[in-house]
Amino acid sequence: MIYTITLNPSIDYIVEVDELKLGDLNRMTRDLKLPGGKGINVSRILNRLDAPNTALGFVGGFSGQYIEDKLHAEHISTDFVHVADDTRINVKLKHGEETEINGQGPNISTEEADALVAKLSQLSKEDVVVLSGSVPPSLGAHFYDRLIEVCKQTGAEFVIDTTGPALLKALADRPLLVKPNHHELAELFSVVIASREDIITYGRKLLELGAQHVLISMAGDGALLITPEEVYHANVPKGTVKNSVGAGDSMIAGFTGTLVSTHDPIEAFRTGVASGSATAFSDDLATREKIEELRPQVTIVKL
Repeated sequence: MIYTITLNPSIDYIVEVDELKLGDLNRMTRDLKLPGGKGINVSRILNRLDAPNTALGFVGGFSGQYIEDKLHAEHISTDFVHVADDTRINVKLKHGEETEINGQGPNISTEEADALVAKLSQLSKEDVVVLSGSVPPSLGAHFYDRLIEVCKQTGAEFVIDTTGPALLKALADRPLLVKPNHHELAELFSVVIASREDIITYGRKLLELGAQHVLISMAGDGALLITPEEVYHANVPKGTVKNSVGAGDSMIAGFTGTLVSTHDPIEAFRTGVASGSATAFSDDLATREKIEELRPQVTIVKL
């Protein structure tokens, strides 16, 4: 079973306006409310790919209930810890470029945090945990370390989607997958990356430090999969980008779900790229039909 963890989920309130006047009345042309959070995005794509999974994390108040209701409507299994404070609401304002206004998130008590750790302690070596997204300030910067330690104790594999020192520290515990983009990779090692060869060099360093698989997205230049044996490049399918939210999460979901079911990293790579692209070309997260439409367009070349 795959378990996704979203420590700081949200309702993503997407608002479109034709004209924006600061300090004046503005009227929406369209609005949309979606369950948000990186782990939740992963669960939604896994579900569309028929990959069994359960969404974990913290939810609270009317906004948390909205998220649970939406996930249950999609037949996604959940096992959230219910907290006293309300789950946050993030505003995504679309007027030409997208402007985001994100909430900080609820205060999580020690007892509530312990309840999530207790749920993870029931996992086994047959399970995979996807850790992604921001951490509520009340949990402290090192809460992922605590969750990774529980994964190690139970034998469960884990995927981590974070950047900076938190990612570097997690590498020693051999994550199944890490997925920085090329900009995050440069920041991680405090270097300037000027070529694909540079990306491969520093991607291999992530393997040397402990990662089992490294995915590096390069926007319009495609993506790289780096394994201990080989390096592969995938192109980007053709389409019009509509949505910048959730493409990376979709890529992780496509890769992880396929790898768990097939143990084939190449097909996992293909599904991951197709899933990320399908979300980028959609208003919401990708549908199964859109992913399958794009999958044949993904060409993978061994470098």
